[in-house]
Amino acid sequence: MNIGFVVNNVSTELSEFTTIRLAMTAHNRGHKSWLIGTGDLAFDPDEHVRARARSAPNPRYKSTKNYLTDLRGPKGKSERITVDDLDVLMLRNDPAEDRGNRSWAQSAGIVFGRVALRHGVIVLNDPNGLGQAINKMYFQLFPAEVRPLTLITRDRSEIKQFSRDVGDIVIKPLQGSGGTGVFRVRKDDLGNLNQMVESITQDGYIVAQEYLPAAAEGDMRLFMMNGAPLRHRGKYAAFRRERSGDDIRSNIHAGGTKAQAVVDDIALRIAEIVRPKLVEDGMFLVGLDIVGDKLMEINVFSPGGLGSAQKFEGISFSPAVIDAMERKVQYMSFYQRNFNNTDMATL
Repeated sequence: MNIGFVVNNVSTELSEFTTIRLAMTAHNRGHKSWLIGTGDLAFDPDEHVRARARSAPNPRYKSTKNYLTDLRGPKGKSERITVDDLDVLMLRNDPAEDRGNRSWAQSAGIVFGRVALRHGVIVLNDPNGLGQAINKMYFQLFPAEVRPLTLITRDRSEIKQFSRDVGDIVIKPLQGSGGTGVFRVRKDDLGNLNQMVESITQDGYIVAQEYLPAAAEGDMRLFMMNGAPLRHRGKYAAFRRERSGDDIRSNIHAGGTKAQAVVDDIALRIAEIVRPKLVEDGMFLVGLDIVGDKLMEINVFSPGGLGSAQKFEGISFSPAVIDAMERKVQYMSFYQRNFNNTDMATL
């Protein structure tokens, strides 16, 4: 396979990132594995998508640290490749990280990914599906039974009334990730709400959700692949994130800690409920953040933590993801040999 991994910026990738684990696993299997930054893409006058891309020089690597060092170093190969010639283009850039000075980069993967689709490149996750998920409103399109009660508004009086109706709430920006701008508002302490709302509305709309008491115990990140819980050698790709002290956020870079997860019937039921829409939207690799019997978030852009799942379950899940990519390429090759291009959309 010839695979390109689109990231926010090649220079800011870290060796423990899930993207690097996947890229190295593909490389070690003999596939051509490229890393591409959102600013490295181009649409040429001949109507082909091309990119400045980097690959590692050695045939095999034992550590992601050495792999990434070589890929970015003087021994690494830097080449302007034709993206339309790739078998797979995996979009792993997180739009939330590019808010502000790099706002132009937020939708770059989606825009160029859509063009690559028309030349038969397998784009994961599907850029048309990702286009719907550019902010947290996408979450509201999933069945209500797995979501906390939610209000999305810029009106502080509506938020106050929502809190009076449901009790303690959590407010956060409609756009963003990683626990940034997340506050818990207690029903008996609405006096501090104005300042919180003012802070968040500077960046747009506010998401107000009922507070789930189970959040005190943290949340579970469960990976989904092709619409089903990612399972390899009998183990689920999952881990827990436990909050630190009184901080309501369990995100790791917000002070949370990691622990082994137990994927129970509740989690599997949630996964089954969201499965149809994930499949319909072409979401290949997804992270479900589960609190109790509810979903808190669905990460479809760059779900991270495969390394954490590996640590607690004792196996690497990256090979299972690359296996699935290989099957997609094989199926695509079969369809192209046996059907006209006009028939592809119906398969």
